[in-house]
Amino acid sequence: MKPVKTGLLGLGTVGGGVVTVLTGNAHEIARRAGREVVISHAAAKEYDAGAIQGLDQVDRITDDGFAVVNDPDVEIVIELIGGYSPAKDLVLQAIENKKHVVTANKAMIAVHGNEIFSAAQEQGVTVAFEAAVAGGIPIIKAIREGLVANRIHWAAGIINGTGNFILTEMRDKGRDFADVLQEAQERGYAEADPTFDVEGIDAAHKLTIMGSIAFGIPLQFEKTYTEGITRIEQQDVAYADELGYRIKHLGIARRVDAGIELRVHPTLIPARRLIANVDGVMNAVLVQGDAVGPTLYYGAGAGSLPTASSVVADVIDVVRALTTDPENRVPHLAFQPDSMSDLAVLDMADVSTAYYLRMQAVDRPGVLSAVTTILGNLGISIEAIIQKEPEADASHVPIIMLTQRVLERNMNSAITQIEALDTIDGSLHRIRVEALD
Repeated sequence: MKPVKTGLLGLGTVGGGVVTVLTGNAHEIARRAGREVVISHAAAKEYDAGAIQGLDQVDRITDDGFAVVNDPDVEIVIELIGGYSPAKDLVLQAIENKKHVVTANKAMIAVHGNEIFSAAQEQGVTVAFEAAVAGGIPIIKAIREGLVANRIHWAAGIINGTGNFILTEMRDKGRDFADVLQEAQERGYAEADPTFDVEGIDAAHKLTIMGSIAFGIPLQFEKTYTEGITRIEQQDVAYADELGYRIKHLGIARRVDAGIELRVHPTLIPARRLIANVDGVMNAVLVQGDAVGPTLYYGAGAGSLPTASSVVADVIDVVRALTTDPENRVPHLAFQPDSMSDLAVLDMADVSTAYYLRMQAVDRPGVLSAVTTILGNLGISIEAIIQKEPEADASHVPIIMLTQRVLERNMNSAITQIEALDTIDGSLHRIRVEALD
Protein backbone atom coordinates (compact mmCIF):
# COMPACT_ATOMS: atom_id res chain seq x y z
CA MET A 1 0.00 0.00 0.00
CA LYS A 2 1.06 3.58 -0.60
CA PRO A 3 2.50 5.47 2.39
CA VAL A 4 0.17 7.74 4.32
CA LYS A 5 1.31 11.32 3.82
CA THR A 6 1.09 13.68 6.78
CA GLY A 7 1.44 17.43 6.97
CA LEU A 8 3.16 18.90 10.03
CA LEU A 9 2.40 22.37 11.39
CA GLY A 10 5.16 23.53 13.71
CA LEU A 11 8.79 22.45 14.10
CA GLY A 12 9.38 23.54 17.67
CA THR A 13 10.09 21.30 20.65
CA VAL A 14 7.22 18.87 20.04
CA GLY A 15 7.22 19.17 16.25
CA GLY A 16 10.92 18.34 16.14
CA GLY A 17 10.26 15.36 18.39
CA VAL A 18 7.54 14.10 16.06
CA VAL A 19 9.94 14.24 13.12
CA THR A 20 12.52 12.29 15.14
CA VAL A 21 10.05 9.63 16.27
CA LEU A 22 8.29 9.18 12.91
CA THR A 23 11.57 8.86 11.01
CA GLY A 24 13.59 7.00 13.62
CA ASN A 25 10.86 4.42 14.34
CA ALA A 26 9.50 4.27 10.79
CA HIS A 27 9.81 0.49 10.45
CA GLU A 28 8.14 -0.25 13.79
CA ILE A 29 5.38 2.27 13.08
CA ALA A 30 4.67 0.68 9.68
CA ARG A 31 4.44 -2.73 11.34
CA ARG A 32 1.89 -1.42 13.83
CA ALA A 33 -0.10 0.83 11.49
CA GLY A 34 -0.13 -1.53 8.51
CA ARG A 35 1.24 1.21 6.24
CA GLU A 36 4.28 3.44 6.06
CA VAL A 37 3.74 6.94 7.51
CA VAL A 38 5.78 9.86 6.12
CA ILE A 39 5.88 13.63 6.57
CA SER A 40 5.43 14.97 3.07
CA HIS A 41 4.88 18.64 3.89
CA ALA A 42 5.79 20.76 6.93
CA ALA A 43 5.35 24.42 7.83
CA ALA A 44 7.16 26.55 10.40
CA LYS A 45 8.07 30.22 10.69
CA GLU A 46 11.28 29.44 12.56
CA TYR A 47 13.11 26.23 13.41
CA ASP A 48 16.58 24.90 14.16
CA ALA A 49 17.28 22.48 11.32
CA GLY A 50 20.46 21.18 12.91
CA ALA A 51 18.68 20.22 16.13
CA ILE A 52 15.99 18.02 14.54
CA GLN A 53 17.05 14.47 13.80
CA GLY A 54 15.41 13.11 10.64
CA LEU A 55 14.42 16.50 9.21
CA ASP A 56 16.21 15.64 5.96
CA GLN A 57 13.51 13.01 5.36
CA VAL A 58 10.72 15.62 5.22
CA ASP A 59 9.88 16.15 1.56
CA ARG A 60 8.97 19.85 1.68
CA ILE A 61 9.19 22.63 4.29
CA THR A 62 7.45 25.98 3.93
CA ASP A 63 6.48 28.90 6.16
CA ASP A 64 2.82 28.77 5.07
CA GLY A 65 0.58 26.57 7.21
CA PHE A 66 -2.35 26.89 4.82
CA ALA A 67 -0.20 25.44 2.02
CA VAL A 68 0.04 22.30 4.16
CA VAL A 69 -3.67 21.98 5.03
CA ASN A 70 -4.64 22.65 1.40
CA ASP A 71 -2.12 20.15 -0.01
CA PRO A 72 -4.23 17.48 -1.79
CA ASP A 73 -1.65 14.77 -1.07
CA VAL A 74 -1.78 15.25 2.72
CA GLU A 75 -4.24 12.90 4.45
CA ILE A 76 -3.45 13.71 8.10
CA VAL A 77 -2.57 17.18 9.44
CA ILE A 78 -0.51 17.29 12.66
CA GLU A 79 -1.06 20.65 14.39
CA LEU A 80 1.70 21.56 16.86
CA ILE A 81 1.65 25.36 16.70
CA GLY A 82 -0.27 25.80 19.96
CA GLY A 83 -2.49 28.63 21.09
CA TYR A 84 -5.81 29.73 19.64
CA SER A 85 -4.82 31.49 16.42
CA PRO A 86 -3.93 30.64 13.70
CA ALA A 87 -4.17 27.04 14.96
CA LYS A 88 -7.99 26.99 15.04
CA ASP A 89 -8.33 28.39 11.51
CA LEU A 90 -5.79 25.91 10.16
CA VAL A 91 -7.53 22.97 11.85
CA LEU A 92 -10.98 23.99 10.60
CA GLN A 93 -9.59 24.43 7.09
CA ALA A 94 -8.02 20.96 7.25
CA ILE A 95 -11.36 19.51 8.39
CA GLU A 96 -13.20 21.32 5.59
CA ASN A 97 -10.73 19.66 3.20
CA LYS A 98 -11.72 16.31 4.76
CA LYS A 99 -8.34 15.73 6.32
CA HIS A 100 -7.90 14.01 9.69
CA VAL A 101 -6.21 16.09 12.39
CA VAL A 102 -3.86 15.20 15.25
CA THR A 103 -3.10 17.96 17.77
CA ALA A 104 -1.38 18.55 21.10
CA ASN A 105 -3.13 21.91 21.52
CA LYS A 106 -4.97 21.77 24.86
CA ALA A 107 -5.93 25.47 24.79
CA MET A 108 -7.59 25.17 21.39
CA ILE A 109 -9.42 21.94 22.29
CA ALA A 110 -10.59 23.21 25.70
CA VAL A 111 -11.95 26.49 24.32
CA HIS A 112 -12.95 25.65 20.73
CA GLY A 113 -13.21 21.85 20.84
CA ASN A 114 -17.02 21.69 20.63
CA GLU A 115 -16.97 23.62 17.35
CA ILE A 116 -14.03 21.62 16.00
CA PHE A 117 -15.53 18.21 16.83
CA SER A 118 -18.89 19.21 15.36
CA ALA A 119 -17.17 20.18 12.09
CA ALA A 120 -15.16 16.95 12.11
CA GLN A 121 -18.29 14.85 12.60
CA GLU A 122 -19.99 16.65 9.72
CA GLN A 123 -17.04 15.95 7.41
CA GLY A 124 -16.53 12.37 8.64
CA VAL A 125 -12.97 12.91 9.84
CA THR A 126 -11.16 12.35 13.14
CA VAL A 127 -9.55 14.90 15.44
CA ALA A 128 -7.16 13.14 17.84
CA PHE A 129 -5.70 14.95 20.86
CA GLU A 130 -3.98 12.50 23.23
CA ALA A 131 -0.94 14.74 23.64
CA ALA A 132 -3.11 17.66 24.78
CA VAL A 133 -3.28 16.26 28.33
CA ALA A 134 -0.31 15.01 30.40
CA GLY A 135 2.19 14.81 27.54
CA GLY A 136 3.45 11.25 27.15
CA ILE A 137 0.90 9.68 29.52
CA PRO A 138 -1.91 8.06 27.47
CA ILE A 139 -4.61 9.30 29.83
CA ILE A 140 -7.14 10.20 27.11
CA LYS A 141 -7.03 6.69 25.68
CA ALA A 142 -7.14 5.18 29.17
CA ILE A 143 -10.35 7.01 30.12
CA ARG A 144 -12.00 6.98 26.70
CA GLU A 145 -11.21 3.37 25.79
CA GLY A 146 -9.48 1.44 28.58
CA LEU A 147 -12.08 2.42 31.20
CA VAL A 148 -15.05 2.55 28.82
CA ALA A 149 -16.95 -0.08 30.85
CA ASN A 150 -16.84 2.11 33.96
CA ARG A 151 -18.92 4.91 35.36
CA ILE A 152 -16.17 7.34 36.32
CA HIS A 153 -16.62 8.78 39.80
CA TRP A 154 -13.70 11.21 39.77
CA ALA A 155 -10.30 11.99 38.33
CA ALA A 156 -7.56 14.00 40.04
CA GLY A 157 -4.28 14.90 38.43
CA ILE A 158 -0.96 16.68 38.72
CA ILE A 159 -1.12 17.91 35.15
CA ASN A 160 1.35 20.79 35.07
CA GLY A 161 5.00 19.90 35.55
CA THR A 162 6.18 23.46 36.19
CA GLY A 163 3.93 23.89 39.21
CA ASN A 164 4.86 20.45 40.53
CA PHE A 165 8.58 21.24 40.22
CA ILE A 166 8.12 24.48 42.17
CA LEU A 167 6.16 22.85 45.00
CA THR A 168 8.64 19.95 45.19
CA GLU A 169 11.60 22.30 45.54
CA MET A 170 9.77 24.35 48.17
CA ARG A 171 9.16 21.19 50.22
CA ASP A 172 12.45 19.38 49.76
CA LYS A 173 14.82 22.36 50.00
CA GLY A 174 12.84 24.93 51.96
CA ARG A 175 13.03 27.45 49.12
CA ASP A 176 10.65 30.33 48.42
CA PHE A 177 8.26 30.42 45.47
CA ALA A 178 9.94 33.30 43.60
CA ASP A 179 13.37 31.70 43.88
CA VAL A 180 12.22 28.35 42.49
CA LEU A 181 10.20 30.00 39.72
CA GLN A 182 13.32 31.77 38.51
CA GLU A 183 15.19 28.46 38.36
CA ALA A 184 12.27 26.85 36.50
CA GLN A 185 12.53 29.59 33.90
CA GLU A 186 16.31 29.15 33.62
CA ARG A 187 15.85 25.40 33.10
CA GLY A 188 13.18 25.91 30.45
CA TYR A 189 10.39 24.41 32.57
CA ALA A 190 8.56 27.76 32.70
CA GLU A 191 8.11 30.41 30.03
CA ALA A 192 9.39 33.98 30.37
CA ASP A 193 5.75 34.78 31.14
CA PRO A 194 4.81 31.88 33.45
CA THR A 195 1.18 32.94 33.95
CA PHE A 196 -0.43 29.90 32.28
CA ASP A 197 1.59 27.54 34.48
CA VAL A 198 1.61 29.20 37.89
CA GLU A 199 -1.94 30.60 37.72
CA GLY A 200 -3.41 27.22 36.77
CA ILE A 201 -4.67 28.10 33.27
CA ASP A 202 -2.67 25.35 31.56
CA ALA A 203 -3.98 22.77 34.05
CA ALA A 204 -7.54 24.09 33.62
CA HIS A 205 -7.34 23.55 29.86
CA LYS A 206 -6.32 19.95 30.47
CA LEU A 207 -8.89 19.34 33.21
CA THR A 208 -11.67 20.66 30.96
CA ILE A 209 -10.80 17.96 28.43
CA MET A 210 -10.50 15.21 31.06
CA GLY A 211 -13.84 16.15 32.59
CA SER A 212 -15.56 16.02 29.23
CA ILE A 213 -14.35 12.55 28.33
CA ALA A 214 -14.87 11.23 31.87
CA PHE A 215 -18.49 12.35 32.20
CA GLY A 216 -19.73 12.87 28.65
CA ILE A 217 -20.35 16.61 29.01
CA PRO A 218 -19.53 19.35 26.49
CA LEU A 219 -16.21 21.14 26.88
CA GLN A 220 -16.76 24.06 29.27
CA PHE A 221 -13.46 25.75 30.04
CA GLU A 222 -15.17 28.94 31.19
CA LYS A 223 -16.86 27.02 34.04
CA THR A 224 -13.67 25.41 35.36
CA TYR A 225 -12.65 26.97 38.70
CA THR A 226 -9.01 28.00 38.41
CA GLU A 227 -6.56 28.97 41.15
CA GLY A 228 -2.78 29.03 40.90
CA ILE A 229 0.09 28.46 43.32
CA THR A 230 1.45 32.00 43.60
CA ARG A 231 0.09 32.47 47.15
CA ILE A 232 1.66 29.28 48.53
CA GLU A 233 4.37 30.15 51.05
CA GLN A 234 7.19 28.00 52.33
CA GLN A 235 5.60 27.97 55.78
CA ASP A 236 2.43 26.39 54.30
CA VAL A 237 4.53 23.60 52.83
CA ALA A 238 6.20 23.06 56.23
CA TYR A 239 2.92 23.10 58.18
CA ALA A 240 1.33 20.66 55.70
CA ASP A 241 4.25 18.30 56.24
CA GLU A 242 3.86 18.59 60.01
CA LEU A 243 0.20 17.60 59.64
CA GLY A 244 1.06 14.59 57.45
CA TYR A 245 0.18 16.15 54.09
CA ARG A 246 1.83 17.31 50.86
CA ILE A 247 0.70 20.32 48.83
CA LYS A 248 0.08 19.55 45.17
CA HIS A 249 -1.50 21.64 42.44
CA LEU A 250 -4.38 19.40 41.42
CA GLY A 251 -6.99 19.35 38.71
CA ILE A 252 -10.09 17.59 40.08
CA ALA A 253 -13.12 16.44 38.08
CA ARG A 254 -15.81 14.77 40.20
CA ARG A 255 -19.37 13.59 39.65
CA VAL A 256 -21.69 14.43 42.57
CA ASP A 257 -25.47 14.30 42.97
CA ALA A 258 -25.87 17.96 42.03
CA GLY A 259 -23.67 17.85 38.92
CA ILE A 260 -20.00 17.96 37.98
CA GLU A 261 -17.11 19.59 39.82
CA LEU A 262 -14.32 20.99 37.63
CA ARG A 263 -11.65 22.71 39.72
CA VAL A 264 -7.93 23.45 39.68
CA HIS A 265 -6.27 24.64 42.88
CA PRO A 266 -3.50 23.89 45.40
CA THR A 267 -4.54 20.91 47.50
CA LEU A 268 -3.32 19.18 50.64
CA ILE A 269 -3.14 15.40 50.06
CA PRO A 270 -2.24 12.80 52.70
CA ALA A 271 1.47 12.07 52.33
CA ARG A 272 0.81 8.32 52.14
CA ARG A 273 -1.10 8.65 48.84
CA LEU A 274 0.93 7.59 45.81
CA ILE A 275 0.03 10.76 43.91
CA ALA A 276 1.33 12.87 46.81
CA ASN A 277 4.79 11.43 46.12
CA VAL A 278 4.94 12.43 42.44
CA ASP A 279 7.75 14.98 42.40
CA GLY A 280 9.66 17.29 40.07
CA VAL A 281 8.28 17.89 36.58
CA MET A 282 6.47 14.56 36.42
CA ASN A 283 2.70 14.27 35.94
CA ALA A 284 0.22 11.76 37.36
CA VAL A 285 -3.52 11.21 37.09
CA LEU A 286 -5.63 9.13 39.50
CA VAL A 287 -8.95 7.90 38.12
CA GLN A 288 -11.70 6.21 40.18
CA GLY A 289 -14.14 3.99 38.26
CA ASP A 290 -17.04 2.04 39.73
CA ALA A 291 -15.85 -1.33 38.40
CA VAL A 292 -12.07 -1.01 38.29
CA GLY A 293 -11.59 1.09 41.44
CA PRO A 294 -8.64 3.51 41.58
CA THR A 295 -6.06 3.50 38.76
CA LEU A 296 -2.93 5.66 38.61
CA TYR A 297 -1.17 6.90 35.45
CA TYR A 298 2.32 8.36 35.83
CA GLY A 299 4.95 9.73 33.48
CA ALA A 300 6.48 12.69 31.71
CA GLY A 301 3.88 15.38 31.18
CA ALA A 302 5.91 17.42 28.70
CA GLY A 303 9.09 17.37 26.66
CA SER A 304 9.98 16.74 23.05
CA LEU A 305 9.99 12.96 22.78
CA PRO A 306 7.43 12.07 25.50
CA THR A 307 4.83 14.36 23.92
CA ALA A 308 5.80 13.21 20.43
CA SER A 309 5.12 9.66 21.61
CA SER A 310 1.46 10.55 22.19
CA VAL A 311 1.20 12.52 18.94
CA VAL A 312 2.56 9.64 16.86
CA ALA A 313 0.32 7.16 18.70
CA ASP A 314 -2.65 9.25 17.56
CA VAL A 315 -1.33 9.27 14.00
CA ILE A 316 -1.11 5.48 14.05
CA ASP A 317 -4.68 5.21 15.40
CA VAL A 318 -5.91 7.45 12.58
CA VAL A 319 -4.03 5.43 9.97
CA ARG A 320 -5.55 2.20 11.28
CA ALA A 321 -9.03 3.71 10.98
CA LEU A 322 -8.67 5.42 7.60
CA THR A 323 -10.96 2.92 5.92
CA THR A 324 -13.41 2.67 8.83
CA ASP A 325 -16.94 3.98 8.55
CA PRO A 326 -16.96 7.29 10.53
CA GLU A 327 -19.92 6.10 12.64
CA ASN A 328 -17.83 3.17 13.89
CA ARG A 329 -14.82 5.15 15.08
CA VAL A 330 -14.11 5.93 18.73
CA PRO A 331 -16.08 9.12 19.57
CA HIS A 332 -13.97 12.25 20.04
CA LEU A 333 -15.21 12.85 23.59
CA ALA A 334 -15.74 9.18 24.52
CA PHE A 335 -19.55 9.30 24.32
CA GLN A 336 -21.65 9.23 21.17
CA PRO A 337 -22.37 12.84 20.07
CA ASP A 338 -26.13 12.43 20.49
CA SER A 339 -25.64 11.02 24.01
CA MET A 340 -23.75 13.89 25.61
CA SER A 341 -25.05 14.86 29.05
CA ASP A 342 -26.41 18.22 30.15
CA LEU A 343 -25.21 17.76 33.74
CA ALA A 344 -24.43 21.14 35.28
CA VAL A 345 -20.89 22.15 36.16
CA LEU A 346 -21.07 23.35 39.77
CA ASP A 347 -20.09 26.81 40.90
CA MET A 348 -17.15 26.57 43.33
CA ALA A 349 -19.38 27.88 46.14
CA ASP A 350 -21.43 24.68 45.83
CA VAL A 351 -18.44 22.35 46.16
CA SER A 352 -17.83 20.52 49.44
CA THR A 353 -14.25 19.94 50.60
CA ALA A 354 -12.06 20.14 53.70
CA TYR A 355 -9.73 23.06 54.39
CA TYR A 356 -6.33 24.07 55.72
CA LEU A 357 -6.52 27.53 57.32
CA ARG A 358 -3.60 29.73 58.40
CA MET A 359 -4.01 33.06 60.20
CA GLN A 360 -1.94 35.50 62.23
CA ALA A 361 -3.61 36.19 65.60
CA VAL A 362 -2.91 38.59 68.42
CA ASP A 363 -1.23 36.70 71.26
CA ARG A 364 -3.86 37.03 73.97
CA PRO A 365 -6.56 34.84 75.56
CA GLY A 366 -9.91 34.33 73.84
CA VAL A 367 -8.75 34.70 70.24
CA LEU A 368 -8.96 31.01 69.38
CA SER A 369 -12.36 30.80 71.07
CA ALA A 370 -13.72 33.60 68.87
CA VAL A 371 -12.49 31.86 65.73
CA THR A 372 -13.90 28.46 66.68
CA THR A 373 -17.24 30.05 67.57
CA ILE A 374 -17.53 31.51 64.07
CA LEU A 375 -16.69 28.15 62.53
CA GLY A 376 -19.10 26.31 64.80
CA ASN A 377 -21.98 28.67 63.99
CA LEU A 378 -21.54 27.78 60.31
CA GLY A 379 -21.39 24.03 60.95
CA ILE A 380 -17.63 23.77 60.32
CA SER A 381 -15.92 21.10 62.43
CA ILE A 382 -12.22 21.28 63.25
CA GLU A 383 -10.04 18.25 62.55
CA ALA A 384 -6.71 19.53 63.93
CA ILE A 385 -5.09 22.70 65.29
CA ILE A 386 -1.48 23.86 65.46
CA GLN A 387 -0.83 26.95 67.59
CA LYS A 388 2.81 27.99 67.64
CA GLU A 389 4.53 29.69 70.53
CA PRO A 390 5.21 33.36 69.76
CA GLU A 391 8.78 34.36 69.01
CA ALA A 392 10.51 36.74 71.37
CA ASP A 393 8.88 40.20 71.37
CA ALA A 394 6.33 39.04 68.78
CA SER A 395 2.79 40.35 69.20
CA HIS A 396 1.18 37.82 66.82
CA VAL A 397 1.22 34.05 66.60
CA PRO A 398 0.32 31.78 63.66
CA ILE A 399 -2.70 29.48 64.07
CA ILE A 400 -3.15 26.58 61.65
CA MET A 401 -6.35 24.54 61.40
CA LEU A 402 -7.62 21.59 59.42
CA THR A 403 -11.39 21.39 59.04
CA GLN A 404 -13.72 18.61 58.04
CA ARG A 405 -15.67 18.83 54.76
CA VAL A 406 -17.98 21.79 54.34
CA LEU A 407 -19.62 23.74 51.50
CA GLU A 408 -17.30 26.39 50.12
CA ARG A 409 -19.97 29.08 50.51
CA ASN A 410 -20.00 28.40 54.27
CA MET A 411 -16.24 28.62 54.41
CA ASN A 412 -16.30 31.87 52.44
CA SER A 413 -18.68 33.31 55.05
CA ALA A 414 -16.49 32.10 57.90
CA ILE A 415 -13.35 33.61 56.38
CA THR A 416 -15.08 36.97 55.95
CA GLN A 417 -16.13 36.98 59.60
CA ILE A 418 -12.75 35.79 60.91
CA GLU A 419 -10.84 38.41 58.92
CA ALA A 420 -13.14 41.08 60.41
CA LEU A 421 -11.99 40.24 63.96
CA ASP A 422 -9.68 42.92 65.39
CA THR A 423 -7.51 40.12 66.79
CA ILE A 424 -6.69 38.70 63.32
CA ASP A 425 -3.94 40.41 61.36
CA GLY A 426 -4.29 40.52 57.57
CA SER A 427 -5.86 37.89 55.33
CA LEU A 428 -6.65 34.33 56.32
CA HIS A 429 -4.89 31.87 54.03
CA ARG A 430 -6.76 28.74 52.92
CA ILE A 431 -5.86 25.65 50.92
CA ARG A 432 -8.37 22.93 50.11
CA VAL A 433 -7.82 19.38 51.39
CA GLU A 434 -8.68 16.12 49.58
CA ALA A 435 -8.26 12.58 50.93
CA LEU A 436 -8.56 10.98 47.45
CA ASP A 437 -9.82 7.73 48.95
